[in-house]
Amino acid sequence: MIRTAKTLLVTTSIALGAIAHAQTWPDQPIRWVVPYPAGGGTDVVARSVAGVIEKSLKQTIIIENRPGAGTSIGATTVARAEPKGYVVGTADSGTLAFNPALYSKLTYDPATFTYIGGLARFPLMLAVRYDSPLKSVEDVLAAAKEKPLSVSSAGAGSPHHLAMELFKQRTGADLLHVPYQGAAPAIQDLIGGQVDMMFIDGGSGLPNVRAGKLRVLATATPDRLAAVPDAPTMIEMGYSGFTAYAWQGLVGPAGMPADVVAKLNMELVAALQTPALVERITNMGVELMPMSSEEFKAYAEKERALWADVIDKAGIKLN
Repeated sequence: MIRTAKTLLVTTSIALGAIAHAQTWPDQPIRWVVPYPAGGGTDVVARSVAGVIEKSLKQTIIIENRPGAGTSIGATTVARAEPKGYVVGTADSGTLAFNPALYSKLTYDPATFTYIGGLARFPLMLAVRYDSPLKSVEDVLAAAKEKPLSVSSAGAGSPHHLAMELFKQRTGADLLHVPYQGAAPAIQDLIGGQVDMMFIDGGSGLPNVRAGKLRVLATATPDRLAAVPDAPTMIEMGYSGFTAYAWQGLVGPAGMPADVVAKLNMELVAALQTPALVERITNMGVELMPMSSEEFKAYAEKERALWADVIDKAGIKLN
């Protein structure tokens, strides 16, 4: 009887503590870790969303850029933080889907994060310089039979690189990967004619398409994109299931309180439906990706399995 009473007392204390926590959180600034430098697409998305959420929470959200090591520096910062809801971070397709297959050792475990919700995804498109003799995917395949075509990317293991590897595996095209330190220099050399083509992302690539410097041959999306309505999808070209995005969401360290996760997800989903934010992000060529915490975790797990197979077949290892 005494033991039962003590157990009830402990249980009641925990429940009351959770209620009190839900009522007081957040009572201090929140750190949002971005695993890329300031100014890029991922950083812009985080700052835009944080600006909406902090007004609703009435608490400051500090963006902390921790780039490097294929997002591992930022991911590890989040993973090792106290799980009180005051440190969260952007985790992308590299962090959660590619890195476990690319690296033999990681300083974080993507399976143990607290998944809060989806943020956005950057469509990937096969593009050539505007005056390229390659006018279609069929032209690419025919040219690749004559000699290997060079394909730039934002770096080894980037979404741009892995979309190329998926293209190679699905079409049998002979392609030469040319990695760069970021999407910007890769696109500049594509425009300059130093490489033949690239899977560009909507954020960094579409401005050059709109400026008449690049031409999209096909998109790696389920449906045609409004920004390039004349470009067929890879699925339309006969490659079923060929989809590739550079996507991202919000995570926290393992063990975050359920009430905090629920509140953050609610704020995140609401922010992603704010008209001004929707207009700003979609004008960047980026699709917003609101999801529940459960949906985002399931999405990341599915992507992890898909890209692990692509990476394994390509024999890519980065350490």
